[in-house]
Amino acid sequence: MRQIVLDTETTGLEVSQGHRIIEIGCIELVNRRVTGNHWHYYVNPDRAVDSGAYEVHGISSEFLQDKPRFTELAEEFHGYVAGAELVIHNAPFDVGFLNNEFTLLESPLTPLEENCGILDTLLLARQKHPGQKNNLDALCKRYGIDNSNRSLHGALLDARILADVYLAMTGGQTSLGLDAEQGAGSSQEQLVVQRIESGLQLPLWQVEPAAQQANQDYIEFLATQHDDPAWK
Repeated sequence: MRQIVLDTETTGLEVSQGHRIIEIGCIELVNRRVTGNHWHYYVNPDRAVDSGAYEVHGISSEFLQDKPRFTELAEEFHGYVAGAELVIHNAPFDVGFLNNEFTLLESPLTPLEENCGILDTLLLARQKHPGQKNNLDALCKRYGIDNSNRSLHGALLDARILADVYLAMTGGQTSLGLDAEQGAGSSQEQLVVQRIESGLQLPLWQVEPAAQQANQDYIEFLATQHDDPAWK
């Protein structure tokens, strides 16, 4: 089974106000294993980034000026996700923005839901943990996932964290303490236990040189914008 854990950053919160995507980060899973076939780009939105959005992700209009526009990336992205199940936290937000970008193209592409399955991990978390906080930071704390590098939001970083959260929430580390004689949850959880007992290898994060350089360029750019960057 091929899944794409996806996150985006945008110029603001509302598509209806003309806001656009400025970053897309994707992590590929095949049979619940990270493959290293990631997809990540910053995108020139041809409009200003709202101050409120900048405070969340730290991506400025100036940084995006020399980045490709969505029209240059659309076909590649559409092909990359084709046929996969998209794993997204608060899926209506990201899907709404991506579908809006498709409609703005000179030759519109089909909406994501016609090209992919969509799994909303926020809805899944609310079903598993009703009445509790279920944002990404809260889920990291609940499942013991390290998100100490998340001083600012970023699409690729958040997709990596969400991949860990999703795997834990759907039968990863959480299933290890279950005893089959005590009714060990779903068949999916039992399958994960079997895979671990049979020698499942933990995934190693691998990032292509181009993505490493893009992230390094962005960090260096942020350092010029802040007197005391939080990541130092």
